[in-house]
Amino acid sequence: MGAVKTKRMPRAVREQQMLDAAVRIFGRRGYMAASMDEIAELAGVSKPLVYLYLNSKESLFTACIRREAEALVEAVRAGVRRELPADRQLWEGLDAFFTHTSRNPDGWAVLHLQARTHGEPFAAVVTAMREEIVVFVTQLIVDAAREAHRDPHLPGREVAGLAEALVGAAESLAAWANATPGTTARQAAATLMNFAWAGLGDLMDGRPWSPPEPDQDAQDRGQTGGSAETSPTR
Repeated sequence: MGAVKTKRMPRAVREQQMLDAAVRIFGRRGYMAASMDEIAELAGVSKPLVYLYLNSKESLFTACIRREAEALVEAVRAGVRRELPADRQLWEGLDAFFTHTSRNPDGWAVLHLQARTHGEPFAAVVTAMREEIVVFVTQLIVDAAREAHRDPHLPGREVAGLAEALVGAAESLAAWANATPGTTARQAAATLMNFAWAGLGDLMDGRPWSPPEPDQDAQDRGQTGGSAETSPTR
């Protein structure tokens, strides 16, 4: 009997299989510990074929980062219906973000942990993805201010800072949620929504929190320190 011929798989499909395997290995073992042998075995192909398609371990890792970053940004954008009120838009964005990161924990580990710790060019891809999400969140905050007041008085620097803070909190919370058994994406999204929207709501209504004046702060510290009594050492 002659050798059984297997159906040739289209290059694009085969390459996605390699990337799937690579994301899993990189996400669980880390960039340095991951081996091309492991990736090839998990993908069901030979190691030379991986090199033929993706050139090197560095190129493969970069391709994984790009794919996962694009998928995350697309998930967040697609999850938000811009015709809804501002609070619903923010909620849907957070829900989409945490749903995606919980369903793709290896991909999130590649983006949030691995890519950032191995320098350029890996970190540059993640930075670009993060900037795109920050711009999107910034627009949501601007829309919320416009919805609350026809002539919003939020300085651009303050809006940018709020967006950076919100995205940073989401990143940290996603890592915590994925590492904490029993925490769902919806619970994580609700936690951040309650934290963020309570403060944003006051800000939009013209009730921002303001720090005390330096003189008053120093006076309060002096009164607190002066009222404290120390116990003798026995």
